[in-house]
Formats: sequence, structure tokens, C-alpha cells
Amino acid sequence: MVIAGQVSGRAGRSGTVWGVVFASYVTAQAFGYTSAYRTQASRDALANAFGTNVGINALIGPARAINTAAGYTSWRALGVLSLLGAIWGLFTSTRLMRGEEESGRHELLLAGQTTRRRAGGQAIIGLAMGLVVLFVLTAVGTVGTGMTSSGGFSVGQGVYFSVALVGGAAEFLAIGALTSQLASTRRRAAAMGGAVFGVAYALRMVADSDPTLHWMVWISPLGWIEESRPLVAPHPLALLPVLLLVVAAVVVAMHLAGTRDLGAATFPGRDSSDPQLALVGSPAGLAVRLMRPLALGWLLAVAAFSVLIGTVAESAAKAISGSITIEQVLSRLGGHGSLVTAYLGLTFVLLASLIALVAAGQVVAIRTEEAEGRLENLLVRPVSRTSWFAGRLVLTTLLLVVAGVVGGIGAWVGAAGQHSGVGFGSLVAAGLNIVAPALFLLGLGALVLGSWPRHTSAVVYGYLAWSFLVEFLGAVVHANHWLLDTSVFFHMRPAPATRPDWVSVAVMAGFGMAGAVVGAACFSRRDVLGT
Repeated sequence: MVIAGQVSGRAGRSGTVWGVVFASYVTAQAFGYTSAYRTQASRDALANAFGTNVGINALIGPARAINTAAGYTSWRALGVLSLLGAIWGLFTSTRLMRGEEESGRHELLLAGQTTRRRAGGQAIIGLAMGLVVLFVLTAVGTVGTGMTSSGGFSVGQGVYFSVALVGGAAEFLAIGALTSQLASTRRRAAAMGGAVFGVAYALRMVADSDPTLHWMVWISPLGWIEESRPLVAPHPLALLPVLLLVVAAVVVAMHLAGTRDLGAATFPGRDSSDPQLALVGSPAGLAVRLMRPLALGWLLAVAAFSVLIGTVAESAAKAISGSITIEQVLSRLGGHGSLVTAYLGLTFVLLASLIALVAAGQVVAIRTEEAEGRLENLLVRPVSRTSWFAGRLVLTTLLLVVAGVVGGIGAWVGAAGQHSGVGFGSLVAAGLNIVAPALFLLGLGALVLGSWPRHTSAVVYGYLAWSFLVEFLGAVVHANHWLLDTSVFFHMRPAPATRPDWVSVAVMAGFGMAGAVVGAACFSRRDVLGT
């Protein structure tokens, strides 16, 4: 069971982080709802506003019984966390299965007393243990929340709710295990699974956008989770297709793992192709070529999300109208102005988290290039470590700035379509404002990469998750300011609800630059390390 132990350890660490995120998100939604909407009249007004909002319902699912704390918590948490869980499951399974095989580490384990099918089965057991960790932490937080006056649901309801919340993760852990057998590289396996995710999400959105098309929810794996309806009108049989999909994908994956050669795939890539030499004449050009597909994907995601929040800003502002708690939260963060700008100021924190995730991903990509030995092919040529390291950080900085501008422009496009009256300049400034936390995280990642490289991923993703949780919980409860100061997002003003604090932006960017300089110095003096 060596392979199972190795995979479960890595999947369990990731599941622990996201289990805390899931539990904290459920808690924040329940407590935030009861503190923001204290009267039944305000809750009914919220239900009327969101119940007829086609855009929001298509995005996160139909708003059922959100005039109660349990209904609202189920609506907000299930619609968001099932998607995050699916993405986590896909990336985790492809990384720990096809990624390990692609890097050559899986071959060393297969040299022991095992078979290819048994090794594949052990890897799937390890992934299942990561899912168990995610479920247990989610259930602990959810059940604990339900037992409070803010939750108002039983232990059994909380457990069932937790099962539904991790349903997306279970589906795409299995789908990722299957695509890892079908594709010859981790990137292609993730792309295959991503295509399945995109189709499933699109079907669910179409089904939720028009009552006459609601039947389409039953042909989407994400739609099955939505139809489980925890805390509102439980429908456990809706989770039966989820179980069947997971079992079928696992059985086929194990069969393919036992019938194919190591490194082979059902849909192999081409053995040869015409050389594509564009941008490979210099380390900087090569970095641009390597970053280009992922960068375009992130920019499209930022653009789509920003257009969406701009489009729903007008209707969401009407829904929070009259909420004393929302006004207090905004005032505590330094915001003022119209409700539309207030809503955009609060939701831009999510956009800032998305851009910070880009920074974290790029730092980890730099570390991966070193760990897998590709960096050595450049350093044997007349290329200094410092210039290579600085070049990657500069390109990432440009990507982050462009993402911020794209986010501001996208929000303006969405808001202008609703005639909300928010200016172009203020939203572009708000887009630049949310780049500062990402620059700080980039500098922190560079510092850790230079001085403590093996723990780069854990530090950058761990600090990002911590900052998000502190900022999210600090918006609904009165936390100690020393705790709030540990979140990089807390030092960002909620533009466009208020003008950006450019001094604070400069300080965060300055700390990021200082971390990058120290990290580059440490990197130039240490050995190049593998995994």
C-alpha cells in the first residue's frame, strides 16, 4: 500500500486546506445572513429580489426558500462549493496520477511488487482518502453551524448537506482518474476533464435560466447535485447518479490502467510534429510561450467573472437595500457612495482573490520547472540564474496588471449594460487596486522559492486561503484587528465604493518587490533542487 499511502498523504493535505475553506464558507454564509437580515420582512424582500434574477440563478442555481437561514446557506454554499470542489478534484487527481507518471516517479514505484492495475487502484484509494478528509472537515463545520441559532438545521441535515457539498469533488476526482488513463500528459488529461466540467456547467446554467428547460438539469453531473436540495426539500435519490458516475469512472480507469503500457494512453499524442520555433530564442521568449495558454485562460476567466458581477450589480444592490449590517461592513472597510458601487466594492474582493490565485499558480509553476529538471537545460547555457528568475517574475507582474485592467473593464461593460452609472475610470482604477495583494503574494512566493523551495506551494496557497478566510469572516463578525491585519486583502480599500488608497497599494507592492529581490538573491546562491 505504498502508493496509496503516498497519494493519500498529498491528497489529504490538500483536502485539509479546502475542508477548512468549505466549513468556513458555510459558517460565514449562515452568520452573515442572520446578521444582515434580522427581520422576516427583509428576508422576504431578499427572496423576492433574487428569486426572479435569471442571471444569478443561472450562475449558482435557483434561489429556493432563501427567506430562511437554512435555505439561504444551502443556496449560496451548494452553488459555489460544488464548483470549487469539482475543480479541486480534477486538478488533484490528474496531478497525482498522470502527473506522477509523466514525471517518471510512478515508474520507480511500479518496479516494486505490484502491477499496473493494482497501482492504479492504490492511487484511487489515496484520492478517496483525500476526499474523506475534505468531507469530515466540511461536516464538522457544517454540523457545528447548524446547531447554532444562525444555522437552525439538525445534525442529520448537516451531514446530508456536507455529502452534497463534496459531491462535485467526488465526481471530478473520478473523472480526473479516468482522463489520466485516456490522455498522454497531465495537461491533456486536465483539459479533457475541464471540457466535461464546462459542458456540465453550461447545461446546468441553461436549465436554470428557463423553467421550460429545467429538465436539462438531469443530464448534467452538476445538476444532480443541485437537485439534491439539502436543507430545503431533500431529494437523496438525486445523488444516486453521482454514485453511479463515480463507480463507473473508477472501474473503467482501473481497467485501462491494467491494460496499457506505462506512459501510454488511450488517446496518445502525436509522436512527431513540425518544429514550432517561435519565441524559443531566449529564456524570456520561452517563458512567454510556456505561460501563454494558461495566461489566456486566466484572462478569459477574469473577464467573464467581472462582466458577470457588473451585470448583476444593479439587481444585487436592490436586494441589499436597507440592510444595516451591509452598510456597517462597508463603513468599516472605508466605503461609501451608491449601493451599486458598494456591491461592486465588496465583490471585487472575490476578483482580487482570483488574481492572487494567478500569482500563486505562477510561483508554483516556476518551482515545478526547477523541480522537474527543465531549468537545468537553460542554466547550462550562458543564462544567469538571476536574469531567468527576474524575467519570470516580471512577466508574471505584467500578467497580473493586465488581469486587473481586464477585470475593471469587464465590470464596466457589465454595469454599463444595466445603466448603473458607474464610471469607466473608477472601475479601471478599482481593477488596478486589486492587483496589489497579488503582487504581495508574488513577492512572498519568490522569497519562499529562493530560501525554502520545497514548501513553496504550501506557503503561497496556505497564505492565500488564510487571507481569504480572514477577510471573509471579518466582514460578518467583529474580529480582532491584529487578526484582520494578517490578511493581505484587509489592507485593500473596497474600490469603487471608495477611492483606492494608493499609498497602501504602493506599500503592498513594495513589500512584494522586496520579497522578490531577497528571493532572487537567495536563489542565485543555493543549489538547484529537484522534488
